[in-house]
Amino acid sequence: MQLIQRPRRLRMNEAIRKMVRENQLSVTDLIYPMFVRYGENIKNPVPSMPGVYQYSLDLLPKALEEVVALKIPAILLFGLPATKDEVGSGAYADDGIIQQAVRLIKKHYPDLYVITDVCLCEYTSHGHCGLVQDGRILNDQSVELLVKTAVSQAKAGADMVAPSDMMDGRVGAIREALDVAGFCHIPIMSYAAKCSSAFYGPFRDAAGSAPQFGDRRAYQMDPANSDEAIRETALDIEEGADLIIVKPALAYGDIIYRTKQEFGLPVAAYNVSGEYAMIKAAAANGWLDEKSTVLETLLSLKRAGADLLITYHALDVARWLNLA
Repeated sequence: MQLIQRPRRLRMNEAIRKMVRENQLSVTDLIYPMFVRYGENIKNPVPSMPGVYQYSLDLLPKALEEVVALKIPAILLFGLPATKDEVGSGAYADDGIIQQAVRLIKKHYPDLYVITDVCLCEYTSHGHCGLVQDGRILNDQSVELLVKTAVSQAKAGADMVAPSDMMDGRVGAIREALDVAGFCHIPIMSYAAKCSSAFYGPFRDAAGSAPQFGDRRAYQMDPANSDEAIRETALDIEEGADLIIVKPALAYGDIIYRTKQEFGLPVAAYNVSGEYAMIKAAAANGWLDEKSTVLETLLSLKRAGADLLITYHALDVARWLNLA
């Protein structure tokens, strides 16, 4: 008699399904992106990202109470300066918004792991991630300012820096500068595979970082290319990157998978603003169940190989998982 194969035996009830589940979501996987800005008593909702806010420094400790209570281990900080200029000086000023925010967070929550975005786009009047000359983004001169930014953030108390600019050679330059300044213990989480994506629109509203002319295709990667993403990642690892970010996440599972398989380093999938906004909009219209859709989405990123999940859903996910 020929035996029938019965995979359903391992699906018959929740107990066995949990026992054989290949991938699990955990609160410890989560990194929560947050936006801080100058001013007082400000909690500005981001219209295209329901549930996401810009916080002034005085309200930041209160906003972090829930993050800490939910045991989310890490946040990723983005800053909105009081003023912008051609050279993005607010990014590397000792009293810059991020530098002040890090010091404040470490005063109130010393155990919360603080990751700082290293870029110029929020701080430049033109909205690009580097210095501009005759309409062209200057690479090496921009790297010099990114280095200053990373070191100033480390001095303020950041636990990790995350360069997101996509300038060539910036990881190596930042690594060398951090080491010379006495911060050899500070990891670099590199946006190694960051594509020029249509999914970033809501973030640019939240961070006030939309380019004032042109676009970012001269430095962010072509979404059509996967081999290029692997080459970029290899270069960043050679230069000293400790962790790798793939951004966006949902349409880039192949990049996440290849990155994890080929390099073995910890990989963070950035579940970006547009991905967040799509689910929020569909759920608000009753077209999708928000909880199950979010959890399935993040599980797909874990299945692809992500170790960490940078997501605006982090608060909701932590609540759901803590109640499970």
